[in-house]
Amino acid sequence: MSGHLSTNVILAIATPISLLLCLFLLYLYHYNHLFCKRLTRHVRKRCTDIASSLETGMIYGTETEGLITFSGGENLTVTNILEAPGEVVGKSGHSTLYGASVPVGPTGTNAVSVLLRFVRPGCAGKAEEIVPIVRMLGTIRHPNLVPLRALYVGPRGEKLFVHPFYAAGTLARFLREGVDETQKWDITCKISIGIARGLDHLHNGLPKLVIHGNLKANNILLDSNFQPRLADFGLHLLLNQTASQEMLESAASNGYKPPELMKMKDVCPKSDIFSFGVVLLEMLSPKEDSVRDGSVLASEELHVPTNFKDLVLERKISDAFGTEILIKNSSGANEERMQMLFRLATACCSPSPVLRPDIKGVLRQLEEICR
Repeated sequence: MSGHLSTNVILAIATPISLLLCLFLLYLYHYNHLFCKRLTRHVRKRCTDIASSLETGMIYGTETEGLITFSGGENLTVTNILEAPGEVVGKSGHSTLYGASVPVGPTGTNAVSVLLRFVRPGCAGKAEEIVPIVRMLGTIRHPNLVPLRALYVGPRGEKLFVHPFYAAGTLARFLREGVDETQKWDITCKISIGIARGLDHLHNGLPKLVIHGNLKANNILLDSNFQPRLADFGLHLLLNQTASQEMLESAASNGYKPPELMKMKDVCPKSDIFSFGVVLLEMLSPKEDSVRDGSVLASEELHVPTNFKDLVLERKISDAFGTEILIKNSSGANEERMQMLFRLATACCSPSPVLRPDIKGVLRQLEEICR
């Protein structure tokens, strides 16, 4: 009797416990199924995000090492770029420019000369902000623009831009070293028109307007035929606010900043026109008295280098060139063309952006003057 009672008691206790255990196991199964389903979705999404990010060379939200390549940079690798022997060819507050020789090809026996612009981590914008801009800039191709071949993003946020190398160097170097007087006018025309065509493409030839933002003689590269190529266009878009403002202050100290521009975020096409006008004046200026010293007239009428005001007031603009250039045409046509080019340059440097011509007007006048 007592044994039968004990069995009943055990059954009475075990049955609800078993039911509870079954319910608990059912709950665990259901929860585990949902959790795994959600986890699978999350993992799949994360894998998709990572795959997409790797295509752009980085994982958003982190500064992961990666490489984005564009046309002409397909054979570049991270290792080859980072191990390339090179030397410093230029410095600024936000970056350092290197001339380097990068091995390419399956065996790495071939090498290509490149320019590497290293933008310091504290100066560059965040990866997720600049990648769409870099992708846009990397597609721009024009005979008078320096193309972007690749962008390397380092683990600490450093950015390394890869461009072709041009052995003839910068326009600033060309102006310092000079050229045979009998060729100076023709080369000046060629360079001026090439710069204008490059700017015209940035301002009018793309789906979205691109402002150069930092046009100066040091950012204009020349090939062996004196064909100019504008470098660093749109670079201000890839810098943080502090670095881009420092870029503007540097332009101001060298005479390239228009008087109305106080913040880089307000840069516009007429800002580029002002800088182009100063570059034109540099090319007309005597080698020893160029605008590179930052001596810019603070007049209400004209913002030009002081030495040019003297030349135009004394009607001696031809002094900016050697006498040999005028021998080619005894009628004085070349001197008249120089006067026209000077007037165009000073119009570009008007203190009022409204009075400056647009780039299409500048290009049209240059082609008329130089034909």
